[in-house]
Amino acid sequence: MKVVRVLQNNKNVGLLSKEDSGKYTFIYSNEFLKDKESYPISVNFPKQKEIFISNHLFSFFSSLLSEGDMKDMQCRNLQIDENDDFTRLIKTTTKDAIGSILIEEFE
Repeated sequence: MKVVRVLQNNKNVGLLSKEDSGKYTFIYSNEFLKDKESYPISVNFPKQKEIFISNHLFSFFSSLLSEGDMKDMQCRNLQIDENDDFTRLIKTTTKDAIGSILIEEFE
């Protein structure tokens, strides 16, 4: 299983994971849910304690990925399989991503 931390404006929002079975999950952190001033990262991810589950990388996260020539260049330079969106997400959205969302690897 691969797990990454999702940050919004450098605040921990929750965890995104890809299970060995290929399923994806996202769950908000308790601190984020308790913060009355925080807002959901997407209309597709309302603030809730329950885990979100998908057979594909959630469209919200896949929309953070480059397409076309930029995708080709990133995959070539970072030696990533073009079909491995989760690894591409990890390697290309740790800093300088468009918008307020960043992805952070951790052990």
